[in-house]
Amino acid sequence: MSFDLDKALRRLKPHKRGRQLQRRGDAELLWQDDPRLRGLPVLLDTCVYIDILQGRTSTSLDADLDLRTRHHSVVCIGELLHAFGRLDPQHAGTAAVQDALRGAVAAIPPSRTHTPSDSHWIEANILTGLLLRLQEIPRHQGQEHRFLNDALILLQARSLGVAVLTRNIADFDYLSQLVPDAIVANYRV
Repeated sequence: MSFDLDKALRRLKPHKRGRQLQRRGDAELLWQDDPRLRGLPVLLDTCVYIDILQGRTSTSLDADLDLRTRHHSVVCIGELLHAFGRLDPQHAGTAAVQDALRGAVAAIPPSRTHTPSDSHWIEANILTGLLLRLQEIPRHQGQEHRFLNDALILLQARSLGVAVLTRNIADFDYLSQLVPDAIVANYRV
């Protein structure tokens, strides 16, 4: 494993953080159509795939995605494929959902697919613990997994030098306050 804990702690400074994070106003956030983000590649959050498959994306977002280089995280692919185990195989709609997911994943180019590194995993766990503590989220409420995946995605995007594209505005706002050099491009449906 190649990981420098002291370097991560100096960068994240969990020991110096004690104040609860507040969700910033929309005007303080970056949005997908912001001219400052024009042409910047994106790492898609899981919600983007779901919104595309459900036909919930705007014409503006669709056009924007056509112009951007899109990167993909195995974290998001895993979140999507969770449905293969979770959905009831006896339900009438399960096969169609699984077919759509299978097609979406098959269309992802391997050259743009990224796996979190050792450093990503360890820093994401530190960030998750920090976020849970600062937001006073009770232990064992199921939030750890959600925040861990989001932290992994954010750190991957940061290391690739791309923006995370998401509609998960609040969670990524909190995380980007803790990792201010990460770029988050928000959108709404």
